[in-house]
Amino acid sequence: MPLINTIQQAISRGEGLTVEFKKCKSVLNKDVFESVCAFLNRAGGELLLGVNDNGTIEGVSPDAVQKIKEEFVTSINNPQKINPPVYLSIEEIKIEGKHILYVYIPESSQVHYCKGKIYDRNEDGDLDITNHQNIVANMFLRKQKGHSENEVYIHAEMSDLNPEVIDYARKLATVRQKQHPWENLSDLELLQSAGLYKKDWESGKYGVTLGGILLFGKDATILSVLSHHRTDAILRKENVDRYDDRDFIETNLIHSFDRLIAFGIKHLNDPFYLEKETRISLRDNIMREISSNILIHREYMNAFPAKLIIDNEGLKTENANRPHGYGAINPNQFTPFPKNPTIAKVFREIGRADELGSGVRNLFKYCKAYAKNDPQLVEGDIFKFFLPFTQQVTQQVTQQVTQQVKEKELELLKYAFNPKSRQDLQEFIGIKDREYFRNNYLNAMINHGWLAPTNTSSFTAPNQQYYTTEAGKEILNELLGGHGE
Repeated sequence: MPLINTIQQAISRGEGLTVEFKKCKSVLNKDVFESVCAFLNRAGGELLLGVNDNGTIEGVSPDAVQKIKEEFVTSINNPQKINPPVYLSIEEIKIEGKHILYVYIPESSQVHYCKGKIYDRNEDGDLDITNHQNIVANMFLRKQKGHSENEVYIHAEMSDLNPEVIDYARKLATVRQKQHPWENLSDLELLQSAGLYKKDWESGKYGVTLGGILLFGKDATILSVLSHHRTDAILRKENVDRYDDRDFIETNLIHSFDRLIAFGIKHLNDPFYLEKETRISLRDNIMREISSNILIHREYMNAFPAKLIIDNEGLKTENANRPHGYGAINPNQFTPFPKNPTIAKVFREIGRADELGSGVRNLFKYCKAYAKNDPQLVEGDIFKFFLPFTQQVTQQVTQQVTQQVKEKELELLKYAFNPKSRQDLQEFIGIKDREYFRNNYLNAMINHGWLAPTNTSSFTAPNQQYYTTEAGKEILNELLGGHGE
């Protein structure tokens, strides 16, 4: 559903358990973060900035939009404001010529504090329940039982975890962000900071959560807690009845991610692709998203083994799921819902995942460029991903090019049988604007696989030249019966 329709529906429903309006004409309302905290602690919700309590759209002042967005994003990542911090996106849209800022807030698996106080949500708004011990205890119990990652193992000790993996995560986080809070924390303090060492509200004792064991546990510890834990990476192209290669992964989630990535690098091609003027790896971006999805969003209490399969049909994954809907996912109507928010937070801290919901957008973007097909994502008790490899990329291009290739692109393909510079190519087809030529011809033809740079390590090398690839030659043969020389 388009964002404008989502916002209009929220306004028509009015304020309630899952909708909150804030005027925020030129500054953030002081109680915005109390509402964020309450939504996180209850059932999630939608926050609209620029709308009065009665649903009238007043809009955020255009001069204040960027400042408010930056202050909001900074504050929700500040443990002095919201603790534990969260990752939320704030989206801008114009309705009736007025600026509205929209924030979707998912239900969290943790209990959050706003400036040291705990807020809950009811139909009347946000309630401070900090001093109501029974209500707070019930909230902790509800969170703990509602998300399996929060189950506390009171007999698990720090010696049951792998200190090398904790240190590895600490280094990844500090490389990604200078002066990261984890840098000077002890192993126990790091687990507490990440929400992986908690109080069991039934026994009153503290222990490592299931999420903490899965992320940092020794292999023996993990398998003693979840004997069915594994991720199966399979290559099945020649020996379709069994497999050609297999990695049977029964280790912590951080090393599991690395091994899934390595399996994809080993068995998937990585075509040359430019995003603007920067080369990116389509293969690595796709593998990053599907690997993090398998590990972050799995229902670990389900014994169904997670799988990544590369075969002649395409790239597939399956993992047990706790669905919040059923059927195919449409990226234009997709509302993200966290399955294991604490595990997801650790993955974001170490650079293995991005903000909630970005993975689906990235998959559709990069899969289309990689395989000329949209991926299929199906939500259910078993979550399934499938990227069809119906044909070789060069065959796909040849079939599509009869309608898509430009006359000037054909001329460039003939001209670049011997390597030519960007300037030579541009002057050859008579285009004066360098940026227009790069965006509409050079980069596009490289991404199609028709042209390739002679220096692949530095796209902007001073002596960079470009030549017609085998795929480009096939196009010429298909359309011209040869390259015309």
